[in-house]
Amino acid sequence: MNNKIIVITGYLASGKSTFALRLSKELNIPYLVKDTFKTALCAGAEITNRAESSRFSAITFDAMMYVTERLLETGCPLIIEGNFVPAGVKKIDEAGTIRRLTERYACQSLTFMFTGGAAVLYKRFIDREKTPERGQANTMFSEISLPDFEKMCRNLDGFDIGGKTVRLDTTDFNTAGFEGHIETARDFLAGV
Repeated sequence: MNNKIIVITGYLASGKSTFALRLSKELNIPYLVKDTFKTALCAGAEITNRAESSRFSAITFDAMMYVTERLLETGCPLIIEGNFVPAGVKKIDEAGTIRRLTERYACQSLTFMFTGGAAVLYKRFIDREKTPERGQANTMFSEISLPDFEKMCRNLDGFDIGGKTVRLDTTDFNTAGFEGHIETARDFLAGV
């Protein structure tokens, strides 16, 4: 099989989900976005605090990996998006779990690592937290400080599942070069 997976990960409020949707449409392949997956999974659950939200995040990751594995079994290329963490940040080594799946299915991977200036991303994050679209499942339940936000982002820097990694600085969406990154993904799927 010639399995391929595109992983979009990185800093909070850096535009990952928007890029995943756009890339999915451009390439005509399925995508799984952790936040929207969590919203769907928790539609019938009342989440009242950060600890419950974190517990559901772990459940969501497991469910996403279940669906990812089913798609990889069929040889279907796919996109997965989330602020996936390396070993030592959470109880679950998300990077290790994704890497094991890529190894099990002899899967080639392309990772887009989204980064950006902490102050700009923090403002986007705070603004996004206030929108109803964020939903109860994905809210922080209290405002976090800029230093805590930056630490949360920096915790993601060590994400590595092997394969090719492309870093994008999305401090300014106008200079992020999304068109070129779509072509990189298109070439990856074509085996170029």
